[in-house]
Amino acid sequence: MSLSAIAPLQVLDVSPLVVVGGLLLLIAIAAVYSAIEIVEAYEKEALTVFGEYRELLEPGIHIIPPFVSRTYPFDMRTQTIDVPQQEAITRDNSPVTADAVVYIKVMDAKKAFLQVEEYKRAVSNLAQTTLRAVLGDMELDDTLSRREMINARIREELDEPTDEWGIRVESVEVREVNPAAGVKQAMEQQTSAERRRRAMILEAQGERRSAIEQAQGAKQSDIVRAQGSKQSQILEAQGDAISTVLRAKSAESMGERAIIDKGMETLENIGQGDSSTFILPQEMSSLLGRYGKHLTGSDVTDMAQADGEGELNSLEFDAETRELLGLDNIAEIIGQIDEEAQVDVDAMEEEAQAIKEGEGLRADDSEVIDERE
Repeated sequence: MSLSAIAPLQVLDVSPLVVVGGLLLLIAIAAVYSAIEIVEAYEKEALTVFGEYRELLEPGIHIIPPFVSRTYPFDMRTQTIDVPQQEAITRDNSPVTADAVVYIKVMDAKKAFLQVEEYKRAVSNLAQTTLRAVLGDMELDDTLSRREMINARIREELDEPTDEWGIRVESVEVREVNPAAGVKQAMEQQTSAERRRRAMILEAQGERRSAIEQAQGAKQSDIVRAQGSKQSQILEAQGDAISTVLRAKSAESMGERAIIDKGMETLENIGQGDSSTFILPQEMSSLLGRYGKHLTGSDVTDMAQADGEGELNSLEFDAETRELLGLDNIAEIIGQIDEEAQVDVDAMEEEAQAIKEGEGLRADDSEVIDERE
């Protein structure tokens, strides 16, 4: 070996005290770093010394035995555990697949540390088996429509074991339940058939209601036509009755008028004769009464009352016939006829008495009947 190589080794020669001091310094720094433990605000930590559980460390800074201590943190916030998709057979032998989400919270970190290993994995495995068991106890239709019941049953099944682990299950949500492809196709066909059935029922109900409405409309139309026909027949019958009555009255009036006219002609011929003695075929009052009855439809001789007054009454008709014939104004009509055709009976009697006594007038100059207009 050359002298040039030996020289640097002699220069790097260090004292053993310096080396020991440096080692002690490094050990002190590591001890301080190991003895200081900082716990986050949302955590708690389990402390073990030489593998023995000592205590739970609350949030903040803590001094622990260095090198022989270990801490295990626990998140005290609500945590989400995703339950993988599970296959199950329902009670009616229909295969389905489902997955869920479980929300948990550590309530007792000491139990979660001492009672169970990896509490998250334990809760996830328990949720998977519970989900399959709950779906197996239900029928297919219930698994698709009763999600809330599935969630409640899974949570109820998880509560008891997780309480022993210091874990609380806050909520369970089944995200989706899917039947097998063949079952889904059969369900779609069933739904389509049900919709067609409902459509046919609604169509039949509509046709039935339409037929009922048409029948009711035809019935009401027939009733209205029958009522109109009935009223038409009634009015026609009333018109025929009125026409028959008027024709009968007209015939009666014409016969009566002929008799009266004949009597009046006889009286006129008697008055024009040269003889001073006359024999009348009937009483003048009777002839005049029949003339008045012909004009008014009543007998003036029969209507005379005790006080010498009388009234002329029209023939009795119903209200509708009276309105059609205008008989309500018969009194006014009769009054006009009386004014036009009233005979002065006293004057005629005086004339007749004068003729009998020979004091009469010439036949061509006398007037037997004086009609006052």
